[in-house]
Amino acid sequence: MKLDRKDILNALESVSLAGEGKNMVESGAVQNVMTFGDEVVVDLVMSTPALHIKKRAEVDIMKTIHEKVYEKAKVKVNIKVETPNKKPEIKGKAIPGIKNIVAVASGKGGVGKSTVTANIAVTLAKMGFSVGILDADIYGPSTPIMFDVEAERPLSVNIAGKSKMKPVENYGVKILSIGFFTKPNQAVVWRGPMAAKALNQMIFDAAWGELDFMLIDLPPGTGDIHLSIMQSLPITGAVVVSTPQNVALADAKKGVAMFQQESINVPVLGIVENMAYFTPEELPENKYYIFGEKGARDLSEDLKVPFLGEIPLVQSLRESGDIGRPAALQTGTPLETAFKEITRNIVQETVNRNKTLPPTEAIKITTMAGCSAVNKK
Repeated sequence: MKLDRKDILNALESVSLAGEGKNMVESGAVQNVMTFGDEVVVDLVMSTPALHIKKRAEVDIMKTIHEKVYEKAKVKVNIKVETPNKKPEIKGKAIPGIKNIVAVASGKGGVGKSTVTANIAVTLAKMGFSVGILDADIYGPSTPIMFDVEAERPLSVNIAGKSKMKPVENYGVKILSIGFFTKPNQAVVWRGPMAAKALNQMIFDAAWGELDFMLIDLPPGTGDIHLSIMQSLPITGAVVVSTPQNVALADAKKGVAMFQQESINVPVLGIVENMAYFTPEELPENKYYIFGEKGARDLSEDLKVPFLGEIPLVQSLRESGDIGRPAALQTGTPLETAFKEITRNIVQETVNRNKTLPPTEAIKITTMAGCSAVNKK
């Protein structure tokens, strides 16, 4: 007897796989049916490798064909298991009211990352944006000093029946830092999970309100805190700060590479070169390239990421940070001009990024064999 393929498919429409509501033809589980005289070959795709479910499907197919098509048919069932990519639980989530989250990072310490963050923040505020800084440098928080709010403490406010931390504010910038919760001479000696918990509280248990930009001042390097932040929040983009010398550029390159990993995939908005050159006050036309010339600019070209601008090595930049009044607040100075250019470039790169790329997803961090493994959500 010659069997008809359509008859086989019609018969299999009465069979469903365990746990599925649709029949195996409608669900697409039956990939192909071939007939050769009284022989039938059914190719079936299942999402579970469980042996008993596979066996049940095979028996159901054979029984149905024998009962509804031909009782002496020779039936062969080929089963292929294709486990769908399981979407991991999303731990990171957006904060309502915050439009853009920009991480400011550096490959090594001492390149002025926190100083750059503070001055970008006040420049954004001067431009009319609403801005906040999350000081995520758990082991060396310096933002309270740079904004002259060391003695301040976040207040508790009631938002929709829940108690939230109200960020400290100065110069139009909202700030939260672990420095508000420790004594000036107290060292923060925490393991990664404890630090991550503190950061999550400052992120999600705070009344940030409406912000155009949240700047995250990351600790130097590429470590646990960076992964915790990217696990907690969908970062819009990253800014990497470096000085021109080779030892800093080598670490800055690693910082860019961290964000560009396929499993992390945070857009790099660009590189800022700090301490680009020194100009003595008595010789304002002279430039002395103490740490090398155009190192970060050349690096940005090599890595094909935008160069956001350069900041000169000026004594007043250090002094302004020490007294808690960011240098960009001083109008008519070369530093104000430098930070205005850098900030405008960051805003433009953020606009470009939001036009051309989908929102960044948070990442999931797991631990395997004692090593951190990062999986994109």
